[in-house]
Amino acid sequence: MSADDKLAEAVSGISLVDPTPPKVLDSLTVDAVARLIKSEKVKNVITMVGAGLSTAAGIPDFRSPGSGLYDNMDKYNLPFPMAVFTIQYFDRNPAPFYDIARQLMKLDPKPTKAHHFLRLLHDKGLLLRNYTQNVDALEVDAGLPESKIVQAHGSFVHSTCRKCKAKYDLETMKAKVSAPGEKVPTCDKPGCSGVIKPDVVLFGEGLPRRFFQLSSEDFPKADLLIIMGTSLQVAPFCKLPRMARKTCPRLLINRDRVGDEGRSYNPLSVVMGISPAGLDFDSPKAYRDVWFGGDCNDGVEKLCELLGWTQDLHDLANKS
Repeated sequence: MSADDKLAEAVSGISLVDPTPPKVLDSLTVDAVARLIKSEKVKNVITMVGAGLSTAAGIPDFRSPGSGLYDNMDKYNLPFPMAVFTIQYFDRNPAPFYDIARQLMKLDPKPTKAHHFLRLLHDKGLLLRNYTQNVDALEVDAGLPESKIVQAHGSFVHSTCRKCKAKYDLETMKAKVSAPGEKVPTCDKPGCSGVIKPDVVLFGEGLPRRFFQLSSEDFPKADLLIIMGTSLQVAPFCKLPRMARKTCPRLLINRDRVGDEGRSYNPLSVVMGISPAGLDFDSPKAYRDVWFGGDCNDGVEKLCELLGWTQDLHDLANKS
């Protein structure tokens, strides 16, 4: 055991030397994941999704060079690109946030094949829960019941006045945001006029209680974790993969290889609470993690092909 391992173990009281884990996949490939599903041993699938799930719907992600939202903030004269998505900056100057929201609302996005794949998992009786970082609610548009969705960062479906706490629905907010000359929607309740904020979680705000409650209940039950279209950089969402049992395979469908402990692991980070997602695709100890390098739509198409679900997926997509 290394010196770092020994120090981390002494501080945490948790042994970092695990026994040889059980073999849960016959190979670290998408084919092996498909074979496991077809064996009917998988009963509770959890999906974790991020902005990459919706880019095919025309919604820009945050971090892609050139096209990502963070690369197109110069005109707002922000102290730093992420400032527009902090609650501190919103309360001081909500106009840039609403300028971006106004642009996104014009897109009228539709669910992608990857969104329909979530619905397909539900229809097959396999989906325990979908955990999403996205605020576009395209999973709902794809027909996934809201009870099956945990919106870690909230959504635009509902909004709240920062002053009197009055609630507004999506259609009302769309009308307010698109009204000529109205840069920032304000409350129309008698005696108010406070700024209205969508019920999305900005940096500096706490995540919904439902996120913590259900994640602690769900992840120990999962027998397959599918992660799609996320950089796995934003806590606490990025730490969810660690909550799955050691016998739970984890499939990452993403353009970039992320959350890989084998590349960036420091055992002290576990103690400090800044650990990566803990994925391990090809170290000598790798035994359950698989990476499909590509777009989310391509990944679900490949998995459905291997499972014999291609027609089912296309039928769902054609109905929307």
